[in-house]
Parts: sequence; C-alpha cells; structure tokens
Amino acid sequence: MILDKGGPLPSTHHRSEAPLVSLDTLINPSFIDLRAPVSTEKACALVLMGGGARTAYQAGVLKALARVMAGSPKVNSTDEHSFPFRWLFGTSAGALNASYLASRALMGLQALPELAAFWSGLRSDRVYSLEAPGWVSANRVLAGLILARQVRRHHALLDTLPLIDTLHRAIDLPGLERALARGVIEALGITASSYTSGEHWTFCQTAPGHQLRPWHRPGRRAAFQPITIEHLMASSAIPFLFPAVPLWVEGHKEHFGDGSMRQLSPLSPAIQFGARRVLVIGVGQPQRSGLVGRYNPEPTAGTIAGHAMASVFHDTLMHDVEQAQRVSETLAHLPPHIAAALPYHPVQVLAIQPSLSLDELAHKHIGALPAATRNTLKGLGALDTGRASAGSAASLASYLLFEPDFVNALIELGERDAWARLDELKVFFNL
Repeated sequence: MILDKGGPLPSTHHRSEAPLVSLDTLINPSFIDLRAPVSTEKACALVLMGGGARTAYQAGVLKALARVMAGSPKVNSTDEHSFPFRWLFGTSAGALNASYLASRALMGLQALPELAAFWSGLRSDRVYSLEAPGWVSANRVLAGLILARQVRRHHALLDTLPLIDTLHRAIDLPGLERALARGVIEALGITASSYTSGEHWTFCQTAPGHQLRPWHRPGRRAAFQPITIEHLMASSAIPFLFPAVPLWVEGHKEHFGDGSMRQLSPLSPAIQFGARRVLVIGVGQPQRSGLVGRYNPEPTAGTIAGHAMASVFHDTLMHDVEQAQRVSETLAHLPPHIAAALPYHPVQVLAIQPSLSLDELAHKHIGALPAATRNTLKGLGALDTGRASAGSAASLASYLLFEPDFVNALIELGERDAWARLDELKVFFNL
C-alpha cells in the first residue's frame, strides 16, 4: 500500500515486491509547487544543463529533433507556433543555448537547426582570450606568472570579453520580448549561483501578465526580471576560469558564478511553471574507461583540475529525473478520486545524454586548443596527455574546446543519439 500522513490509502499496485513508502517521501515540496499554474498537457518545457564547450551536443540533439518534427504531418514547420517549447530553462552554457532558442522562437521549428549553425561557426577566440608566449609551456614558474598577471587583470584565468561581444551579436533580446508578447513562449529561465549569499538563483523573464510568483526554497530561489547578457555571463562563469558577474537582486548587488554549482534540482523551475512534459538534455557521460590507465600514480595538476571541473559540473540530472518518474508513477497508481484531490500532477520527462565519453572525444582534439591556452596549461602541468593523466587533461580541455572539429563531433553525436531515441521522441511529442 501507499501511506500518507493521514493514514493508509488503498493500494492499486499489487506487486508483492513493491516497498512501503510514504507519499510524503516521494513528493518533495521543492520539486512540485502547490501554487504551480494549470497547464495543458501538450505544452513542453526544455531544460538544458551546463558544461562549457560540451553543450554543443545539445545543438545536435535539437537539430535532429527539428528534422523529426518537420517530417510529421501534424507539424507546420513554417508556422511560428511550430516552436516546440513553451518554457526554456538553462544553466551555464546551457543557458546560452536556451536564450539563443528563445530569442529566435518566432522562427518556429527553424530555430533549432539555427543553434547548430551558430555552434559550428564558433571559435575559442570568440569565447575567451589568454595572452601568453609560446615558450611558456617549457617552464612552470613562468606559466604561473602569466596566469597570475591574467588574474590581476581579469579576476580570473581567462578574459571573457570576447564572449560578451559574441552574445551581443547572437542573442536577439528584442526577439525574446516579441516571442513572449506573442505567446509563442511563456518563460525563459537562467540559473546562476551567488558567491555572495551562497544561494542558487533562477532568473525568469515571462510573458506579460504572467501570474506565477517567485519562489523561495532552502538554498534556491527565483527572481522575475528581464534577461540580459549579464545574466548569461553570470550563469556561464566557470569558477576560476571565468570572472564572477555582479547582478542586482532584491535591491542589492550580489556576485554570481556558474549555475551548475549547487544545482540540486534542475527540473524544479519547469515544474514550478506547471510543465507536464519536460525534455531535458544533459552532457553527463559514461565512465571514460578508454582513458583510464592500469596504474594510477600521484595525481598531476591536470588530474586535480579535471576532477575539480567535473565536481563543478557534477550532473544531478538523472537523480532528479528518477525522482520525477517515481512521483509520477506513484500518482498514476492512486485511485482517480484520490489523485484528483491531491495538489500534485504527474510529469512526463524525457532525458537525453551522450552515449559516448565526451572526455575521450575531447582527447582526440586537444591539439586544437588555442596555442596560448594549450601552452600555458601544459606549462602548469594541467594538460599532461600522458597515459596516466590523459583522462583528466581531456576533461579539462573539453570545457574549453570551442573549436570546429570538436564542436562538430559533438553535434554529430547529439544527432545520432537523438535518432537512436526516435520512437521515444515521436511518442513524447505526439508525432
């Protein structure tokens, strides 16, 4: 049976192996908000996780999705309302993808392959810069001095001024406002982590007249305000590599960094807005077994840097997805009259993640890193490609490899993974 606070409820699930659990335990109040607005089951939310250059994978998945939908007689791909997502939420580089799509939502389905085209034209020098002579790779002390000078200038290891310029050119903020005003999308949410307060913020720009109130949960909260390039820079500010960004919240200034830090419930914002269906694309990956050596000597600077970066982008996605599926299954097994009386609703979640190791893929393209970045990291010992530390070197490089060969390999992988889930996508989008 299923137990509730008020006592036992009749069981509708008779498998003997089913454990006794409380509905309270399964339904986390921070996951499903009692105040969430009523939404149609047809409307879909998109959640994009972070991961630096690795998030080009998401563009591949969405490009394939556009082809799948365009081939359906149920979709008029030339109509602006063919844009498949009503709410878009992103973290870190996933926030850049979500904002790019939202700002082009009036293009309808065509916005999805446009994102892949944007990524294919990207270069590392349009994201960050690092000034260093070629000989810096030969001396760890000199490499350290170069980076110390960089930190004094930019308060981080890399100068992200190129990314600011790129985003101003790529993100059509007036287009975002028009898409919201015309009801093609309902909300764009960008997540960042406050260095000042330690809280995890989701900044939301909504359609005019939207009634949802900002939420506040332990360690997590929301603010409703127009999305700016500063919000995107804050969400994607990888610790140590990219500088923190100041934002105004509740009348005072706080400094923010990458939204992947402290992100415990990536699906929560979509649920708060009442989404019944959520497509989420992460960049988590299988174990990079092909890069793990038999012997594991003392960790190098690259090993530690790669491990620290993986910790920042630790993917909590699948835990949240499993929780959503568990709650939804529990609700589905309740008697209809009891389910109707509860302030909860089931949520259909489709999660897509890479089928291959992105670190192993990055290892093939480390040589494409900008020379200054590659030489400085080598000088520090953080880009040791020897067998013992190849995996960590590739892990670190994978976040910074905004170069065509690696990006296009990620896009192709995303397309293949989406086509491998064709039947699921058709059912999910009712094609």
